[in-house]
Amino acid sequence: MTEACVGFTRVLRGAGLRCGPDRVQAFLRAAEHVDLYWAGRLTLCADPDDLPRYDAAFRAYFGGTPPRPRTEVELDSFTVGVAASDVEVLKHKDISEFDAAPLIARLRPLPPRRRSRRLRRARRGRLDLARTVRAMIATGGEIALPRHRRRGEKARRLVLLIDVSGSMAAYSDALLRFAHVVARAVPTEVRTIGTRLTRVTRQLQERDPERALRAAGRAIPDFEGGTRLGEGLRWFNQRWRQRGAVVVLFSDGWERGDPSLLATELARLRRTSHKVVWANPHAGKPGYRPVQSGVVAALPHVDVMVAGHSVHALEELLEVVRNA
Repeated sequence: MTEACVGFTRVLRGAGLRCGPDRVQAFLRAAEHVDLYWAGRLTLCADPDDLPRYDAAFRAYFGGTPPRPRTEVELDSFTVGVAASDVEVLKHKDISEFDAAPLIARLRPLPPRRRSRRLRRARRGRLDLARTVRAMIATGGEIALPRHRRRGEKARRLVLLIDVSGSMAAYSDALLRFAHVVARAVPTEVRTIGTRLTRVTRQLQERDPERALRAAGRAIPDFEGGTRLGEGLRWFNQRWRQRGAVVVLFSDGWERGDPSLLATELARLRRTSHKVVWANPHAGKPGYRPVQSGVVAALPHVDVMVAGHSVHALEELLEVVRNA
């Protein structure tokens, strides 16, 4: 039975389905507990477009007609566990190797916080003399409990700078989707860097992610072109830098321009920002070493470098931003 199931996954790979080792193992485990057809459909199909090809392959390999979906399907705890573990596997998979849009859409960003200048009512803090006196007047001059106030909190501005050069082409779509999710939830400024700097904040405010990405794509003239991070950051520092913001730069560090210019502008950005985070898609891969000229020049002026190659890495990035 196991050999037949493994042979079936080979047929599915030939039909275009992404049946990696993890999915095959999940399929074999599920086949011990549920019907073979449903075990494969639950574990080997990652997209609605896979279903017709799966049905055709099942019909050709095993013969007969695939069962019709039932309106009520009872799932035991094992099946639910298989689905949950499959999601966890995908979260750690490189986002350049599959369509991560559904998982990215499920992210729930929270903004970094800062102390505001405005004072708010509080149980403790500095004495609010005006409110205390008004409370005493309201009680006919009787001694009232002192009122207090203290500085409240507000969302800190977030800036996302996304490298859309040719070396980042495999990650650009997923990172723009990530920026769309963040910009819809948190006060965010989004710009792309290639051979020039392009603002796409307005385009990413569109509710529908597909329309937002199409609008952003039309606005970016240097998509999959060269990389001039230093010049892009210089333009940003001169025109649009925002004091006290948390800045996240998504890039692999391949710099065609002068690395010393990149170092100078990052140092300048660091002085005016609350925190500078570099998200490098290659940093989370085994054996990675920061040897690119851009990364070597940038590291002394970056607060933290994180991986940006998977949904799990993006979740960790959101945690770093929230705690900035």
